[in-house]
Amino acid sequence: MEAINAARIEAEKTGYNTLVLSSMIEGETKHVAKVHTAIAREILKTGNPLPPPACILSGGETTVNITGSGLGGRNQEFVLAAAIDIAEMKNIVVLSGGTDGGDGPTDAAGAIADNNTFKRAESMGLNPLHFLLNNDSYNFFKELGNLLITGPTNTNVMDLRIMIIV
Repeated sequence: MEAINAARIEAEKTGYNTLVLSSMIEGETKHVAKVHTAIAREILKTGNPLPPPACILSGGETTVNITGSGLGGRNQEFVLAAAIDIAEMKNIVVLSGGTDGGDGPTDAAGAIADNNTFKRAESMGLNPLHFLLNNDSYNFFKELGNLLITGPTNTNVMDLRIMIIV
């Protein structure tokens, strides 16, 4: 809960209306990403459960059902799934990272994306859905330069997901 509380305090200091969903979220990461992006859509459309500028925070450790042969981790896959889902929206940024500095068998803690990530990838000849289906989020974000690389932090309190909606 320490990581989420620290993120909440910083977001509020910066002027974001902040909502902590839970520090114990589990489940298939692609499904968890869909729930998060649905909340972002609701915020943009109706101002509920809080008006923009908003910061949605969640923590916990999701899982990935590996069906492909790619490289990545649950945080990178969360961001890729969210990036696909917010491609036609505006003013959303999503970050997910492991507080230990690692995500799956990679050197990245996670990744960051916004509503332009999908279009930028396509302009580079990258098909985001293909990378998601192949569980290859690491190579997708490496090509885009959107990996979150912190190195080992010598702590592991949870994965932290942050969505900014303005």
